[in-house]
Amino acid sequence: MPTSAIRHAVSRIAVMPIYAYDVSSFILLDASYVQDVKQIQTKDGQSVPDRPIRVLVVDDHPPFAHGLSSLLEEEPDFDPLGIATNGQEAIDMAARLSPDVVVMDISMPGVNGIEATRAIKKALPSTAILALSAYGYYQYVMSALEAGAGGYLLKSVPLKQLLNAIRAIKAGEAVLERSVADKLLKSVTYPHMGSNKKIMLTERELEILQLSAGGLSNKEIAAKTSLAERTIQAHFTSVFSKLGVGSRLEAVIQGLKQGWITLDNLN
Repeated sequence: MPTSAIRHAVSRIAVMPIYAYDVSSFILLDASYVQDVKQIQTKDGQSVPDRPIRVLVVDDHPPFAHGLSSLLEEEPDFDPLGIATNGQEAIDMAARLSPDVVVMDISMPGVNGIEATRAIKKALPSTAILALSAYGYYQYVMSALEAGAGGYLLKSVPLKQLLNAIRAIKAGEAVLERSVADKLLKSVTYPHMGSNKKIMLTERELEILQLSAGGLSNKEIAAKTSLAERTIQAHFTSVFSKLGVGSRLEAVIQGLKQGWITLDNLN
């Protein structure tokens, strides 16, 4: 299948015109947080969650780190926990503070962001990690996602949009900047890129993964399959375990590589 056709189809995956937040420059592989966002209030007039999102910033570039932290302090739905300047410090601070979200720089001296992401996700599976880098290289992106990051953005992203991505990551969404997604999907050709290891998904698990690739939320998948939402979530948990992934984004990428997801699913 031509790579251009795959890029065209995947570029349509749940790219939602979300009015609560301007995330139109991101690809979201699950639109379920759109409903949640409407219940949140920010300075622009939307409701504030009962508990602010606790964020740890990890970056060895002080102007950027302090700029982001200051911006977080100005938003009522965020609680900045501090700044780590390297991967080991991030691991130690995360263990002590248990953040909801870690904004993780990739290139840092000593323990890098990918190693830190892997360690934090192992210790704190519920902590979401948004990888941030000046580079959109395929290997950087894949390494970060395989380590457990729920999204990958370039440092050129406007800070306000970065805040929106943090909200999405906390809500369980997979976030990729369009330029990063394009580079990533250029490398997706299936089925020969799939692992030789035989992975067995049930018929229902395959159906749910395919519906997710089409951008349906848990609620929409539940309605389409006549199952309870908690049953859908249980199936996703099983899919993640079988594929050895930590997010829907990784699961969909694996589905593309294995040949389980086709253009019909993406449209």
